[in-house]
Amino acid sequence: MECAFCTSGIDHCHGTLVVHPDRGFAECTDPSCLDLDRVRHGLIIDCHTLDAGCACTGAEKPLLRHAS
Repeated sequence: MECAFCTSGIDHCHGTLVVHPDRGFAECTDPSCLDLDRVRHGLIIDCHTLDAGCACTGAEKPLLRHAS
């Protein structure tokens, strides 16, 4: 399956934009993403919803190891 945005030549990112509302910044899960504009990202989440928590919210949760 091909990305409709890619085939249409629309500027976008395949990563998830993680917004840190308490600190006023955002970061993307795609290391090659240089433009953090919300319009470019189809997936946007607040950092406090991350499974491991976020240091900026003071709600870090321990990482769990999963057996494979």
